[in-house]
Amino acid sequence: MAKFIFKLQGILNIKEKLEEQEKIAYGNARIRLTEEEEKLDALFGRRVELVEEKRIQMSAVISARELNLTENAIRATDLAIEDQKISVKKAQRALENARIKLEEAMKERKIYEKLRENAFTEFLAETEHAEQMEINELVSYRHGRANA
Repeated sequence: MAKFIFKLQGILNIKEKLEEQEKIAYGNARIRLTEEEEKLDALFGRRVELVEEKRIQMSAVISARELNLTENAIRATDLAIEDQKISVKKAQRALENARIKLEEAMKERKIYEKLRENAFTEFLAETEHAEQMEINELVSYRHGRANA
């Protein structure tokens, strides 16, 4: 029996490798987004702590300087939160871009796999046809010898 050879196997292999690279890039983008979200959560937590500290300071007798330091820390944290929100948005966009690239790589790989599947089906049909022709020739030969 003949051996099936897919002429575009090299391209299919490349598409599979590209898809793997895109999966890795997507995973890295996902990790980056998670890290940025964790930083943002930490900043929100720090802000809550500072607001609570200010509340305690206002109920106690402290210097205006200490209260002013706490207020400045809250304002600085608010600025850091805004900056971190921008970083989170960037990470979200990067993740979306990585997802789109991954989907495209998967589509391309699937196209070549479908081509391979179609070529294999055609190969099987041709092989079956060739075997049927051999059987027919053999039957004709035997039938011809029996009648002679």
